[in-house]
Amino acid sequence: MATVVTLPLTLSAAPSGHSAPSKGKISSPVKLPVYPAGPSYISAAKRHLLQRSFAEDDEELALEREAAAAKAREEANGEPYPGLGEEVEHKDLLASDPKEWKKQDHYAILGLGHLRYMANDEQIRIAHRRKVLRHHPDKKAGANGGASSGTTNDDAFFKCISKAFDTLTSNERRRQFDSVDWNIEDEVPDPKRVPADKFCETFAPVFAREARFSKVQPVPGFGGSDATKKEVEGFYDFWYNFDSWRSFEWHDKEVNEGSDSRDDKRFTEKKNKSERQRRKKEDNTRLREMVDSVLASDPRIKRIKADEKAARDAKKRGGVSGSATPNGPAKPMSAAEKKAAEEKRKKDEAEKAEAEKKSNEASKADREAAKKAKEAARKNLKKWKKSISTVIAASNYFQPEGKAPAASTVEKQLAELDALVELLEPEEVKDLKEKVEAAGSGEPAKQALKDNVAALGDKASGKFVEFA
Repeated sequence: MATVVTLPLTLSAAPSGHSAPSKGKISSPVKLPVYPAGPSYISAAKRHLLQRSFAEDDEELALEREAAAAKAREEANGEPYPGLGEEVEHKDLLASDPKEWKKQDHYAILGLGHLRYMANDEQIRIAHRRKVLRHHPDKKAGANGGASSGTTNDDAFFKCISKAFDTLTSNERRRQFDSVDWNIEDEVPDPKRVPADKFCETFAPVFAREARFSKVQPVPGFGGSDATKKEVEGFYDFWYNFDSWRSFEWHDKEVNEGSDSRDDKRFTEKKNKSERQRRKKEDNTRLREMVDSVLASDPRIKRIKADEKAARDAKKRGGVSGSATPNGPAKPMSAAEKKAAEEKRKKDEAEKAEAEKKSNEASKADREAAKKAKEAARKNLKKWKKSISTVIAASNYFQPEGKAPAASTVEKQLAELDALVELLEPEEVKDLKEKVEAAGSGEPAKQALKDNVAALGDKASGKFVEFA
C-alpha cells in the first residue's frame, strides 16, 4: 500500500527588485501555404485521375508489389545481364593510355562494344561494377602477391574504366561521343545498284541507324515495298526536315597546357566553334545527299507515279470519249468540241504558268531584300558589340567604385557577352545596344543585360553567371 511522505521544503524569499514578468500579447495569425503531400494524398490523387475505386486501387498495388518481389527474387537467384563486362580484353585494349581518352573506345573498355548507343543506364552501371571488381589495382596486386603483374599497366587501365564510366553516365558527354563513334558502320550502299526487291530491306537499317540522332522521337520507319503514298511521302518529308542533335565538340582542341592567356582561350574557342560548324554543315549535306539519292531510286516512288499516271490516262480517255448518257453509251465528241477543249486546256495551263512566274518573282524579290537587310545588320554586329563592351568597361565591370575588377571577372563578362551576341539575331543585338546605352553605366546597364538573358529562357540555361 502506498504511503504519502511530506518533505520539509521551504521556498526562499524572492530577491530584492524582482518583479513578475509581464504577459506579452499573442502575435497576429499569419497565413501560410499548406501543400498536400504524403502517400495518402498521392493514392487519393491517383484514384481520382485514373477513375479507380478503392478495391481496384488495392488490386493495382498488390500487382506492383508482386512484380517488385519477383524482380527481387530474380536478382537474388542470378545476376542480370550475364556475361556483360566479363569478357577477356584484347592486349591492345589493356594497354590503353588514360591520357589519350579522346581516342579510346569507351564502350569497348566497359565491355559494351556490342551494344554501343543502345546500352541503357543499368547496363552501363553493371558493366562498370564488374570491370572494377576485376581490374582494381589493389585486387591485382593481392592476386600477384603484392607485386605488379608486369604485363599490363593495371592502374592505367583502371583509370580508363573510370573515365569511360564518367563519359557514358553524363548525357552531354555521351552524346558528344556517340556523335563521332568511329566504330559504327556508316557506309551507305549505292541505291542505283540495289535490286528493287531488296531496296527496302537494304535501306531500312541505314535510316534506323541515322535515326538515333533525331531530336524528334519516334522516327517514321522506312516501310515495305507495299507502303502507301501517304506513308512514303510522310517518311521523306520527315527526313527532309530532319532535326539532328549531333554535335562535334569531341574533336575540340584543348588550350595549350599552362597557358593562362585569355586571348589564347578565346582564339582556341573561336577555332573550335568554326570547326564544329564546318563538320555540322558537312554532316547535314551528307544526310541530304543520301536522302536525295535514295528517293531518286526508290521503286515505291516509281510505282506510285505509275499508278497516278494510269489513273490520269483513264480519266483522260473517259473525257475524250464524251460523257455517258443515262440512255446508252457515251456520245463521241465532234472535231469542234475537241478543238475547243484543247484550246481551253492550253489557256488554263498558260494562266497557271504566268501566275506561278509572278509568284516566284515576288518571293525572290522578298528573299533578296531580306538577305540584304540581314547582311547589313551582320556588318554592324561587331560595332554594336563593341559599344556594349565599352559601357561594361566604363561601369568598371559592375564592381564597386574604387575596386579594380579581377582578371577572371573581366574574362567571364566578356565571354558571356560573346555568348549572348551569338544567341541573338543581329536586330536583337542592335536593340540590346540601344537599351544598354540608354540605361547608362552601372547597375541599370547590367540589369538591361540580365533582362535580355532572362528573355532567352532555356536557350541561356547554364551559360550565364555574371549576367544571370
